[in-house]
Amino acid sequence: MSANSNVRVRFAPSPSGDLHVGNIRTALYDWAYARHTGGTFVFRIEDTDQSRVTPEYIAAAVESMRWLGLSWDEGPEVGGPHAPYQQSQRLEIYREWAQRFLDSGHAYYCYESPEEAEARVARQKAANEPIGYDGHSRDLTPEQRAAYEAEGRKPVIRLRMPAGTTTFTDLIRGEVTFENSTVPDFVLVRADGSPLYTLAVAVDDVLMKITHVVRGEDLLSSTPRQIAVYRAMGVADDEIPTFAHLPFVMGNDNSKLSKRHGAVTIGQFRADGYLPEAMCNYLALLGWSLGDDREEFSLEELAQAFTLDRVNTSPARFDPKKLDSINAAWIRRLDTAELANRVAPFLAAAGVIADPATPAELEMLAAAVPLIQERLVTLGQAVDMLRYLFVSEVTIDPDAAASMRGPESEAVLKAGIDALEGLGGFAAADIESALRAALIDGLGLKPKVAFGALRVALTGRKVSPPLFESMELLGRDATLARLRAGLAALS
Repeated sequence: MSANSNVRVRFAPSPSGDLHVGNIRTALYDWAYARHTGGTFVFRIEDTDQSRVTPEYIAAAVESMRWLGLSWDEGPEVGGPHAPYQQSQRLEIYREWAQRFLDSGHAYYCYESPEEAEARVARQKAANEPIGYDGHSRDLTPEQRAAYEAEGRKPVIRLRMPAGTTTFTDLIRGEVTFENSTVPDFVLVRADGSPLYTLAVAVDDVLMKITHVVRGEDLLSSTPRQIAVYRAMGVADDEIPTFAHLPFVMGNDNSKLSKRHGAVTIGQFRADGYLPEAMCNYLALLGWSLGDDREEFSLEELAQAFTLDRVNTSPARFDPKKLDSINAAWIRRLDTAELANRVAPFLAAAGVIADPATPAELEMLAAAVPLIQERLVTLGQAVDMLRYLFVSEVTIDPDAAASMRGPESEAVLKAGIDALEGLGGFAAADIESALRAALIDGLGLKPKVAFGALRVALTGRKVSPPLFESMELLGRDATLARLRAGLAALS
């Protein structure tokens, strides 16, 4: 990675809810580009619409970024030379620039009323014309302005879109040209004096010296507006930030990813037990690849290799099964102590262990996680897999209870109890040897039948961590107590 770069990129969400997959893929690419070039990663909150962006959502966005390991160089809780990094704290800056645009003639007051706007749209639809502002107030005389103000109208401020075309080179899409005639004069400031995104985002990019704008394809159409504001601010064409518009993230049905495709917010994935390493790894693959068919890599490896010219132009497809596979692989990478640390909060949240866990619970957890590490897809699955180790009495799942009603179950439990009561040591190997001798050799049963009833009585489930190791962890007394309880239930 190069060092001392002048590259400055920004991740600037408007968190009106938990950050979703598309947001974080953008943040990840911004972060990786800054780290690869030795540049600066700016985290900025766009909250001019305070009816939708709440302090709680902002705090959640900051927490999600920290959880993912996407550290920022300037922004919330970090500060920086261009603070503040929250638009609601920069309103005076936007007011000053709006006035400058009015003074320079780049912007004007628009007095079109809501009723007039509605009538305009109706006319445009009836004439099969493009829907958009028609320049109603573009060239008002002072007398016309005064008349509107005498009526008590509150104007918005619109930028005067120049004639001609807007052309820019997108690092992912190549040269892109918009006819400015298709971009109507747009609102910078609402009638109540609050700035819109189109004003705030461009002003902030210039004042924060952003060099590269890496963002989603859904914002491509807003680029001519943004460039028009840059130019109105006096930015030379060779100093306008370079754009890179990332492809959409689609669901398996080829529609844009949304809530109907399942858990698409980072908070939900975290709550389900996905690892931040796996989330970053998988999201990086949604439009980019490391090469050499490698699909598992760390954030550090991503930063070493990431370049924008290798981002695909075609949409990426979000595949939950692929995410599951990568998450399971990252779980298998963890050493057992780390896995125990990561599983503990899920058990505590479910009320399975104390919060904080007791020394005895931590000891049991450390001994148990090796039994499930190869079986886990998410950390949250550990709750049901390990619950039986931390309860005094096991609750048998109804489906599992039905499987115990076979005629062999009573004989299996009786023989199992007899075999374990007379056992000297209680290590897994000794347990397995004794039970195989009693149930398979003695009763002539197949292993599935022989051990199924024992598993259900011990864990409450038909599927569980390895049976003999589980018995060793529970100990002789607890194991025999559960087998006797199971036998009593059958009787």
